[in-house]
Amino acid sequence: MPKSTSYAAKIPDAQGHIAYDAEEDAVWRDLYARQLPNVQAHSARAYLDGLARVGLPETRVPQCPDVSETLRALTGWQVQPVPALIPFGKFFSMLAERAFPAASFIRRREHFDYIEEPDIFHELFGHTPLLTDPRFAGFSQAIGQAGLRAGPKEYAWLIRLYWFSIEFGLVVEDGGYKALGSGLASSVTELPWSVQDKGPERRPFDIIDILRTPYRIDIHQPIYFVIEDLDDLFAAAERDLLADVHAAQALGLHAPAYPPKDDAA
Repeated sequence: MPKSTSYAAKIPDAQGHIAYDAEEDAVWRDLYARQLPNVQAHSARAYLDGLARVGLPETRVPQCPDVSETLRALTGWQVQPVPALIPFGKFFSMLAERAFPAASFIRRREHFDYIEEPDIFHELFGHTPLLTDPRFAGFSQAIGQAGLRAGPKEYAWLIRLYWFSIEFGLVVEDGGYKALGSGLASSVTELPWSVQDKGPERRPFDIIDILRTPYRIDIHQPIYFVIEDLDDLFAAAERDLLADVHAAQALGLHAPAYPPKDDAA
């Protein structure tokens, strides 16, 4: 997540609703219309089934209380508006309490194709579909619970498991790759890149390997981890994830597969 942002949080009213204007609704409408055929072509069945269950509006920015009502009935989760930037500790504590933090603003037209920080399109279109499934919801809660037991020196290690699965994970379906991750579902360019391009490296899902793999948030990922069987991901919720973090720390980080930010093209 970037250290600063040009966006300001939008403040909900007493009922939790936010007054999005006509242009903001139009941005959501156009993002949704552009990305829907993209996810239908390249996203995993688990994501697409969840997108159907959550029932997001297509022509206006959804209201978090409405989405929360659907999620509570399915998995006991809710969506809570937050500023664009929250610390790892807050993020983990919210996941542990089955509350997904959703940045309340939507991107401007100038950032239509790519925005570095998460906006409400990423949060709701990207994340809420998987949160309609008790198995994925349980995995996210387990990450949060592990984060509550972690210290600041462990946060960046633990978040890599979330990053390379819920945000940017791939699965194998029908003999090919499909995107599971929420960051991919909300990205018009990285979604097809992740499953079709010959450029990225695709590694088998391995928790210790994942925890040792650094990433950058402002580029297409050079490495993706591929989950052959979703039960392997769900089994991670039963592991001692802090013990895994400590094992990864003892081995050390892999060399980055990307250039330093200042040297990047």
